[in-house]
Amino acid sequence: MDSVLFNKRNHHTAPLYVNNLPLKRVVKFKYLGHWVTEDLNDDLDIERERRALAVRCNMLARRFARCTKEVKVTLFKAYCQCFYTCNLWVRYTQRAYNVLRVQYNNAFRVLLGLPRYCSASAMFAEAHTDGFHAIIRKRSASLLSRLRNSTNSILNTLADRWDSAIMRHWLSLHVKLNK
Repeated sequence: MDSVLFNKRNHHTAPLYVNNLPLKRVVKFKYLGHWVTEDLNDDLDIERERRALAVRCNMLARRFARCTKEVKVTLFKAYCQCFYTCNLWVRYTQRAYNVLRVQYNNAFRVLLGLPRYCSASAMFAEAHTDGFHAIIRKRSASLLSRLRNSTNSILNTLADRWDSAIMRHWLSLHVKLNK
């Protein structure tokens, strides 16, 4: 993997080297499948996940159109609820987040052959399936739990700090619920 350095706009600095190799200056890079940008905004990674979700759902809808509702729900849970690295999303626009949520809801409707404007909460409740917000909360809680139970004291400290980005995000997920 090439070593990279964020290319901060309007900053002209001398080239940096590691082991006599120049660091490549970038505005974004993909690390373990997660897009990291120079401003640490998660919109690009949310868009990556939205596109991946669309591909998976379209494949399921085509290949399993004749299956029973129970089979389709099971496949949806297995293939469409992963949201890879969503527990790292702490800085994003509401627009990017809502676009993914709508994609998730519409994917379930298409797979089950439900009308476009049926109630999302009702369709998920009837199918005993987690809605978008429940999945995001569960993934965030899982990350927080793993950090707190880690043997690494730095991770423990980060997870317990009330001013950490992860904790602020976790709290915001629950404040939105109560509004």
